[in-house]
Amino acid sequence: MSRAKVQRKSTAIDMTAMCDVAFLLLTFFILSAKPKTEDPVRAEVPASIAKETIPETDFAIITVGEGKVFYTIEGDDVRKETIKAMGDQYKIAFTPEQINTFAHTESFGVALNVLPQFLSLTGPEKTDFKQTGMPVDTTEHNDLANWVLATRKANVLLHNKEPQIAIKGDSKEEYPTIAKIIKTLQKQKVNKFSLITSLRTVTK
Repeated sequence: MSRAKVQRKSTAIDMTAMCDVAFLLLTFFILSAKPKTEDPVRAEVPASIAKETIPETDFAIITVGEGKVFYTIEGDDVRKETIKAMGDQYKIAFTPEQINTFAHTESFGVALNVLPQFLSLTGPEKTDFKQTGMPVDTTEHNDLANWVLATRKANVLLHNKEPQIAIKGDSKEEYPTIAKIIKTLQKQKVNKFSLITSLRTVTK
C-alpha cells in the first residue's frame, strides 16, 4: 500500500502587520522624545561621582558662564504663568504672541526691560541677539530673585509642588558670581538646591 504524501505548504509569513507596528512605535518615540537644547553659554561643569538624573518637570536651572547668568524654567504652563506674574510686577504688558513665544523659550539671559524686544525677534535675528545675562546684583537690581520667586509661585499654583532649583556653573567660573546666586536663593529661604555636574569614574 503506497504511503500518502503530505502536501507541502509555503512557509512565507506576511510581515505587513509587524512593519506597521514597528513604524507606529518609531513614530511614537520620535514625537514623544524631547530634543536636547544647546546651552546658552558654554559651561564646563565640575566632575562628581554622584549620579542623579534631572527631572523633566517641576525644575528650574540657573546657568553661569563667562560671567553671565541664564535662567531655564521647565514646563510651558509654568513659563506662561511666570511671565504673566513678572509682567504684572514690573508693569510690562506682554502681548499674547510674546507670552506664547516665552512658553517655548527654555533658557534666556536678558534683563526684564529687554525681554519684550527679545521675544519679538524671529529667525536669524533672535539667534544672533547677544544676551548679556540676567542681572543678579544683591541690591534692588536683581531680576533673578524675582524670576525664581515667580517660578516657585507658578509651580505651586499649577502643580501644587515646589520646583527644584539647580545651579549649573562653569568649573572655572569666578566664585563671586556663584556666591551672589546662592545668596539670592537663601534670601528666599531656598537652602536646598542641586549642583549640576558631570559623571566621574571612581578610581579603584
